[in-house]
Amino acid sequence: MSLFWIARNLIRFITVVFFRGSATGVEHIPKTGPLIVACNHISYFDPPMMGCFVPREIHYMAKKELFEIPVLGPGIRAVGAYPVDREGSATAAIKRSVEELRAGNCIGIFPEGGRNTDGDKEARAGVALLASLGKCPVVPAAIVGTKGARPFRPIKVAFGPPLRLPEGRKATRDELEKFTESVMSAIFALAESIGGNS
Repeated sequence: MSLFWIARNLIRFITVVFFRGSATGVEHIPKTGPLIVACNHISYFDPPMMGCFVPREIHYMAKKELFEIPVLGPGIRAVGAYPVDREGSATAAIKRSVEELRAGNCIGIFPEGGRNTDGDKEARAGVALLASLGKCPVVPAAIVGTKGARPFRPIKVAFGPPLRLPEGRKATRDELEKFTESVMSAIFALAESIGGNS
């Protein structure tokens, strides 16, 4: 068993047992092929606690500063995270993400570009751009209960049906913008269905 699955199973055990974690809509996640899972982001707990319910290996962008922290840096790299410079050019992160998708992998994205604890951040177009470049569907996801998370306070995750850009041609700018809006609308609807963005 790989380090990723050892870590994932341990996190899932902790999430389910100590945080009463649960997930719905897992059947919407394709088991193979390139895939983006796009989720809201309210806490540092979101990537591992949402990801532990995804039934396949999932890779995340993470800010480069995290990779400089002893133990944490090597740990998150070992489970598939890759660095992004949020202050510099996003080209390297986009290129790496497209490489992951073209290899048939699954990546996790938070379209708001960082934690959105107050709900006032606008989504960036990155998720639509990557879906276009990677020629892959996007599964919207929502997580609630991680803001101020504490043991035995329920954490819920929901996944929605895959969303797809038009196939067989390059998406227009207008289509990319509308796709981003569709993804975020689906995320907000899922969050509301499991108790709100909390």
